[in-house]
Amino acid sequence: MQLNRRTLLGRGTLAALVPILKGLGMYTLATPAAAQISEQDRNWRHGLSLFGELKYPPEFKRFDYVNPNAPKLGSARMIAFGTFDNFNEVVAGLKGSIAAGASMISDTLLVSSLDEVSTDYGLIAEAVSHPADFSSATFRLRASARHHDGKPVTVEDVIFSMQAFKKHSPGHAAYYRHVAKMEQTGEREVTFIFDSPGNREMPLIVGQLNVLPKHWWESSDEAGKKRDVGATTLEPPLGNGAYRIKDFVAGRTIVYERVKDYWGKDLNVNIGRDNFDELRFEYFRDATVALEAFKADHVDWRMENIAKNWATAYDFPAVKENRVVLEQFSQRNRGIMQAFAFNTRRDKFKDPRVRLAFNYAFDFEEMNKQLFFGQYKRITSYFDGTELACSGLPQGQELEILEAVRDKVPPEIFTTPYTNPVGGSSEKVRANLREAMRLLKEAGYEVRNQKLFEAKAAEAVTVEMLTQEPSVERIILFYKPSLERLGITVNVRTVDDPQYENRLRNWDFDIIVASWPESLSPGNEQRDYWGSRAADTPGSRNYIGIKNPAVDALIDRIVFAKDRTGLIAATRALDRVLLWNHYVVPQFTSDKIRTARWDRFGHPDPLPKYAEPGFPTVWWWDAEKAARIGNRRA
Repeated sequence: MQLNRRTLLGRGTLAALVPILKGLGMYTLATPAAAQISEQDRNWRHGLSLFGELKYPPEFKRFDYVNPNAPKLGSARMIAFGTFDNFNEVVAGLKGSIAAGASMISDTLLVSSLDEVSTDYGLIAEAVSHPADFSSATFRLRASARHHDGKPVTVEDVIFSMQAFKKHSPGHAAYYRHVAKMEQTGEREVTFIFDSPGNREMPLIVGQLNVLPKHWWESSDEAGKKRDVGATTLEPPLGNGAYRIKDFVAGRTIVYERVKDYWGKDLNVNIGRDNFDELRFEYFRDATVALEAFKADHVDWRMENIAKNWATAYDFPAVKENRVVLEQFSQRNRGIMQAFAFNTRRDKFKDPRVRLAFNYAFDFEEMNKQLFFGQYKRITSYFDGTELACSGLPQGQELEILEAVRDKVPPEIFTTPYTNPVGGSSEKVRANLREAMRLLKEAGYEVRNQKLFEAKAAEAVTVEMLTQEPSVERIILFYKPSLERLGITVNVRTVDDPQYENRLRNWDFDIIVASWPESLSPGNEQRDYWGSRAADTPGSRNYIGIKNPAVDALIDRIVFAKDRTGLIAATRALDRVLLWNHYVVPQFTSDKIRTARWDRFGHPDPLPKYAEPGFPTVWWWDAEKAARIGNRRA
């Protein structure tokens, strides 16, 4: 997220305003404890790393992975799906549908390095400081930081932004819930005090805050209507980032233009990036239509998420003539769990044996062969593809961590490595379905007239598979017959984006296809994914509704890990507990990102290790290539 700031009054004048500002609730001024930390005592840093040393020294010139001479021109046209009716990031995920790229108009206090793990350097903040126990973090803002209207970014903006996100966004309120207090501790310094020490991730989390312009949000629009930071809006907000909204057609198109006098264009963290004069997002309701638009040269760049398309759909002339480039990029920066996710708030999914029966009914191997041309592998971990994934039996520090919650977790965790059922042949499928039926009977279900009933229930078991993506339907429809062989009636319901989002916010679903991307350094976001509090928080990503004290305890071990070794051990323990509770039916993934592009662009070589392909951030318009392949269609 992003924050804004203006130059504040001097210390003497500011002190005289203490009673007035407190009365207005604008922000909390420094308490004596915070004020006692002198400038000399502060250990100012130009960047932060969750674990390990910073790669780039103070006053570094640029990141290694950028082209400092990249031309600043041209445009990139990209695909977005669904619709949009909102530019206000504060209520994204809670109200309306946020526009693609909306976060580009605002800067954050810190910005991530794309060739380091969990490492950020100063953007709006030129320096950051925190005590050894991580009980607070202080950010010193750059005097040069400006909003697009030329007004300085201030401490007031930073505090206003944190308050706005915490008040109006349940997801952000959970993410920032350890921020107990905010103080102005200098003319351009703001200190965040945390509710407890030991959470080494908190300074980085606060550094991700998008800074909003308080003066703009608290004024009125051209019609004289008071703006509301807690409401959706299609009025282009004032920002302070490298781009601003140039034009849009609600629900269809949004165009961002590069801010030529952007205050941060010459900062070391910005050299070689944000190279396009325009970024354009075209909205599509259907992946098939989007593909045809790409073939017709109405969009430039496409990430292909459908294996069948990758295998069969890119045989048009522009590919054969090398005007369209097909390229796969390695995915090193994250793991993922993608799955059929159960809503355990509903009684029919509360028993883990029932959920496991659904896994036995899923024949991934045959699906991979028939639908995906063998391009995927089965997911076996919530952190699949990273060193954080559990394997075998728990040992060492991981075992010690699990021993502390032994009485709250399935006993198989200590005796049996987790594996998914394996299909792919008629014999294996029949054996899996027999085991699924055994589990269902053990859980109190029985078959009557080829329909599954809970014992003594009058109505047969029915489940609704909810999706907003037509391309997901074929996956569900492949799975459906296996469930029906168990006597389960399966209804597939595809709805539009707004209805889908509303149903998720109200937990109004049986089963959805959900995904949870995981960074290489998990932390506070795990509470939003799996934490008990998030289970009742509208807009959270705890779609499953997990309320498990063992999970909560393991998340705390991750959040308060003191070193990388402890983080890995705690994450593997959490992974194991989530798997053995059978909250989902794991689906499939690939370690490659499939892309197609019209050959009008250049990119650094090598690309950033943990952000391939990094489009459009570090790419640029190549005029020679563009001339070679011809003009775009209107």
